[in-house]
Amino acid sequence: MTTTSRPVARKRPSGRRAGDSGTRDAILDAARALFAEHGYEGTSVRAIAAGAEVDPALIRHFFQDKQSLFAVTVADRTEIADRLSDALSGDPCGSGRRVADAYLRLWEDEETGPILLALVRSAMTSDHAAGFLREVLATRLQHDAPASGSVPQGPGAALAASHLFGTAVARHLLRLPGLTQLSHDELVDVLAPTVERYLYPPSPPEGGSTL
Repeated sequence: MTTTSRPVARKRPSGRRAGDSGTRDAILDAARALFAEHGYEGTSVRAIAAGAEVDPALIRHFFQDKQSLFAVTVADRTEIADRLSDALSGDPCGSGRRVADAYLRLWEDEETGPILLALVRSAMTSDHAAGFLREVLATRLQHDAPASGSVPQGPGAALAASHLFGTAVARHLLRLPGLTQLSHDELVDVLAPTVERYLYPPSPPEGGSTL
């Protein structure tokens, strides 16, 4: 007596699939969290896929590679450049407070804060990440400040960016007690005069210099 064998049903892979709604966002959320915790080099595609509960092939489907995913993680979830540009517009008087307030809020925001921490951690080991960090936190401020038409040409914007960046890293990454104990408004009060002096240096006395 012969028996007819039945075809064995193949198991369908579990987890999200390419057509599932929200798959792309799930990958971005997982990538943002892992980049923030481990940096660019310390985060693997497989780890991101596991965090998003997707097949690693879906990351290539949506983003091609880790470098492209990192770029989208930064660009897709932030309005960093726009916020800084808005702070630079308007009356020069009070610009230091507006810029310092906007800059610090980027680090405190639940969306942009983890991305900025990811950029800082990643920049230590990845030239690609360092380039993004320069673009979103330094180059844009240096470019947009003179382009606003009110900030004089010169090193002032670069000095302001360096001052703000160093303070933010010390507060949010190194967590220096002297900075973490200050409230947002207290820190803005401390930073604003220096930032404004960098952006709008006082005119030298006639026949003299500001040095």
